[in-house]
Amino acid sequence: MANLKSSAKDARRIEKRRALNRPQRTRLRSLQKKMIKLVSENKLVEARELFRSYTTYLDRAGKRNLIHKGQADRRKSRMALLLNKAEKSQTA
Repeated sequence: MANLKSSAKDARRIEKRRALNRPQRTRLRSLQKKMIKLVSENKLVEARELFRSYTTYLDRAGKRNLIHKGQADRRKSRMALLLNKAEKSQTA
């Protein structure tokens, strides 16, 4: 329990932020899992469409400091590599 008035206010603020950020982080993880699942099932057209929305969401998350901007870039890069590798192996 907070000893100071300002500490109690900070605790309330943190809880509000956490309540807003939690579903957004969950959505990021869900999109990532969905992408990996689509790639593993060789549904590459659907995966490519989802990749567009996933990258957009990652950019917004990085911009709003939900995750670090570098982490957003790294996740986009790794997902693009995964998708491109799957497309290359399917055509070969």
